[in-house]
Amino acid sequence: MERYAGPFEEPVDGARQQERHYQLLSALQSLVKELPSSFQQRLSYTTLSDLALALLDGTVFEIVQGLLEIQHLTEKSLYNQRLRLQNEHRVLRQALRQKQQEAQQACQPHNLLMLQAAQQREQEAVEHRIREEQRAMDQKIVLELDRKVADQQSTLEKAGVAGFYVTTNPQELMLQMNLLELIRKLQQRGCQAGKAAL
Repeated sequence: MERYAGPFEEPVDGARQQERHYQLLSALQSLVKELPSSFQQRLSYTTLSDLALALLDGTVFEIVQGLLEIQHLTEKSLYNQRLRLQNEHRVLRQALRQKQQEAQQACQPHNLLMLQAAQQREQEAVEHRIREEQRAMDQKIVLELDRKVADQQSTLEKAGVAGFYVTTNPQELMLQMNLLELIRKLQQRGCQAGKAAL
């Protein structure tokens, strides 16, 4: 576990902080080269420098990790809700088939065609209901994920992370996703500010 300077500890001297800023900036510039050129062009030196400054004390790494964990929990919960709905639909279809088979076996031959027509209408109504419930669930999932994205954007904006603000613009969302990926790669490389010098 990495240790960061607490509020009551001596502030790190300016030269050391400047050195860490340059290390982070250099690492970010190196990582940006791995991105598609369209995103490289949108990430100016100033943006990367501001991002490196935001990463200096390690707080942003912790925030991103927390947001990622919340996102995974949300996705898992939504996935499980959808699975439960699918299971309910499978049980509903099985019960309907069973009921219809029993009705056909008990039916007099001269009423069989009318029964089959009624069962066909009943089956179509159930399938329509299932489609509507699945569509409503999918809309709920999309809305919930959109809310999570907006929460993440807002949190990172409040934390002073360059490039983050609440938006639904697909190009800006891709840029923000790339920025998050840069932060995560830096974290994985162990370039966190606050790490003891070797």
